[in-house]
Amino acid sequence: MTDMQRSRGRLADLRELQVVEHAVARILAETDRPVEVYDAVLEAIGGLLGWELGAVWEVGADDERLRCVRTWHAGEGASEFEALSERIVLEPGVGLPGQVLLTGEPKWMVDAPEDANFPRADVARRSGLHAAFGFPLHSPRGVVGVMEFFSQELREPDERLLATMSELGSQVGQFVVRRHAEEAVHASESRLRAMLEAALDAVVTMDHRGRIVGWNRAAEATFGHRTQEALGRDMAQLIVPPTLRAAHRKGLARFLETGQAVVLDRRLELTGMHKNGTEFPVELTITRIGLPGPPTFTGYLRDITDRKQAEGELRSSRARLVEVADAERRRIQRNLHDGAQQRLTAVLLNLGRLRQSPEDGDALLEVAIEELAAGLQEVRELASGLHPAVLSERGLPAALEALALRAPVPVELDAALERRLPEQVEAAAYYVVAEGL
Repeated sequence: MTDMQRSRGRLADLRELQVVEHAVARILAETDRPVEVYDAVLEAIGGLLGWELGAVWEVGADDERLRCVRTWHAGEGASEFEALSERIVLEPGVGLPGQVLLTGEPKWMVDAPEDANFPRADVARRSGLHAAFGFPLHSPRGVVGVMEFFSQELREPDERLLATMSELGSQVGQFVVRRHAEEAVHASESRLRAMLEAALDAVVTMDHRGRIVGWNRAAEATFGHRTQEALGRDMAQLIVPPTLRAAHRKGLARFLETGQAVVLDRRLELTGMHKNGTEFPVELTITRIGLPGPPTFTGYLRDITDRKQAEGELRSSRARLVEVADAERRRIQRNLHDGAQQRLTAVLLNLGRLRQSPEDGDALLEVAIEELAAGLQEVRELASGLHPAVLSERGLPAALEALALRAPVPVELDAALERRLPEQVEAAAYYVVAEGL
C-alpha cells in the first residue's frame, strides 16, 4: 500500500455519524424480523460511511462460538471472502469477531490481512480488503453477536466512529434479543396450539366470566360446536346440561370470591351436553392456568360413553355369573337332598332295623348295601358334573364317550384328537356337550 492509498482513508465526521444513528433508529422502529434488521443496518452503516463489505456474526446458544449469519457488500463485493466467512466457525478470541466477543469492546484493524490473529487473511488479501473494524451487539444477557466492516483502503483508527458503533451495537443487540424472544414465544405458542389440536381429549379454556376462550378440534368432535361458534360463548350454556348449570355457576362464583377450589385438579365424572341436546357421560379435569390477572381455567374432557357401556356390560356379566353360580349351588343342594341324602337316610334306617331284628339281618344288610352303592353312584355323578375325573385322567374323547353312554337318547360320537388340548379348552368343550345332551 502506498502513502497515497493510506491517505484516502478518512475519519467520519459528526454529521455522518448522526445520519447513521437516525437511520439505524428508524430501521429498528420499522422492521420486525432480526434478519431484515441485519441487512438494513449493514447497508446503512456501510453505505453511509463508505465501507465496502460488512457481516453479522451470532453467538451459538449451545457452544458459544461465532457463525456468520448475514453479509453485505457495495459494488462487486468480495464473493470468495463472503463465502469463507459464511463457512468458518470462530472461537472466542479468534479473528476480528472472536476478539470483539472475548473483550466485549469494539476493535479496529488498520490492515486486517497483516494482523497475526486474522484466519481469513489470505482470502482478504486476494479480495483487496484492508482496514476493518468490529463492534459487539450487547444485550442484557451479554454479547449476542458481532458486526464487522471492511474497506479496500488503509484507515487509521476512528475513536468517534467506534464509540458510535458501540452505542448502536447495544441498540441492535437488545432489539435482536427481544425479537428472538418473541419468536421463541410465538414458536412455543404454535407448538402448544398444534399439540392441543392433535390431542384426543377435548380441551376447553374458560375465563373468569365463564366465557370460552379456547376450543380445540377434539372439543368440536365431542360437543358438535365449531370453534368459531364456541369462542366467546357462555360455557355453561353451551355444554353443561340445564340441571347442572346452577351448580357450575355457583362453584365459579365461590372460587372467585374465596379462592377455595373444590373441583380443581381432580378427576371427575359428570354429564356433558352435545349441540343436539343429547347428554352423555364425560370425564373432566379442571386446572387453573398460572398467569397474572383474573383466573383462567382449562378443562380436559373425555367422552366416556363407551367405557360406561363396557362397565355396564361387565356388571351385567358378573351378575349373570353370580346367578349361574347360585343356580348351580341350588342344583347341587337339591341333588344331594333328593338323592344321596335320601339313600343314606334309608341305609341308616335299615341298619337300625337290623340292630332290632337280627333274624332279618341278611335281607336288611343287602338292602343297605344296595342303597349305599346307589348313593355312592349319585355322589360320583354329582362330582362328575362339577369336574369329571375321566376328563382329567383320560382326556376329552373318553369323557365325551362317558357322557354319550349315560345320555337318555342315542348319541353318535366323533371325537378324534391327535393330542390333548389345554385343560380349560377341554373343560369348556365338555360342558358345552353336557349341556347339549
